[in-house]
Amino acid sequence: MKTFQRRLLDWFGAHRRELPWRASRDTSSGHAQRDPYRIWVAEIMLQQTRIAAVMPYYERFLARFPTVESLARAPLDDVLKLWSGLGYYSRARNLHRAAREIVARHGGEFPRELDAALALPGIGRYTAAAVLSIAYDAPLAVLDGNVARVFARLGAIRGDSRAPRRWRELWAAAQEHLAPRFPARLPAQAAPGDWNQALMELGETICTPQIPRCAACPVARWCLSRARGLTREIPAPRKKRAPVRVRIAAAILRDPRGRTLLVQDPGAHDDVLFSRMWQFPAVEVAGDARQELAAHVAKILALEGAPLELEALPPARHGVTFRNVTLLPFLARVARLPKRPRTRVLALDRLPELPVSSATHKIAAALNGRGGGA
Repeated sequence: MKTFQRRLLDWFGAHRRELPWRASRDTSSGHAQRDPYRIWVAEIMLQQTRIAAVMPYYERFLARFPTVESLARAPLDDVLKLWSGLGYYSRARNLHRAAREIVARHGGEFPRELDAALALPGIGRYTAAAVLSIAYDAPLAVLDGNVARVFARLGAIRGDSRAPRRWRELWAAAQEHLAPRFPARLPAQAAPGDWNQALMELGETICTPQIPRCAACPVARWCLSRARGLTREIPAPRKKRAPVRVRIAAAILRDPRGRTLLVQDPGAHDDVLFSRMWQFPAVEVAGDARQELAAHVAKILALEGAPLELEALPPARHGVTFRNVTLLPFLARVARLPKRPRTRVLALDRLPELPVSSATHKIAAALNGRGGGA
């Protein structure tokens, strides 16, 4: 075990990527330590999102909200606006709620106790263990997809790693390999947080899902899957949910001054596609998109008189988890925009000032593609 740990930690010390949350230090307490706030923000952003996609968002977010207090004071719309395009917006809402709880109940410091961390909005077992181990060297193992794949291959554990019983086995393996305090003979960086990051780094850069780089693996000699020629079979591919095709029609209302109307329009599509943020009036359609959209807009905006004249704009594709979404934008030129509760009137070029989803940006872009700015 000690040799295994030493090999992996030596490799991590030599090959670790310089990521901003790894280098973070908080000196406000009079001594250098990793900044739990920056680690926590990174872990939330990295949920179901690749590092390359997260990096620009992380830098902008921390520039605007450098401390948990600044995040807690900010309006939710400001937080969502900076998150716009990163997806899974419930993460941003939970981050904001948790920041307020940390300031109100924990003196502005991410709690050090596991139960207290788990009680925060948006914090599960993995995120709590990651933040506490990396920030405070708490002896807590982490298990995400990368770490699970490493241990499944090391132990030649077949089947779907996400199956509940198998996932429990992998958690046990991760905790077994995590010594509460690493022996002094191991490298200086040997602490629970470094050990966890070494495993995550190994899974992301070497022990990859499709074609693992076994020749470059520092712990290949302990891998049963490699010895038995099973690295392509373990872990078993996850069963993917059958794709669902969805058609969403959206109306860009435009007045003579070039302004448009955004709404907060709850509906079956809202949590999935627009994430309860500002959006163009939209509805999921099954048949005649123009007719169904006109009826929907008339209903939610309480319009009277002749139906809207809707001009079709170029469609756009959008993917959300297992959903293959076709966006069907329409332009409606109106003499004046209706004033209704939960609506916003603004010039189209000011759209980035509001928290909107990437789907809303695609709908707006369709107007430019049709020359609708004239």
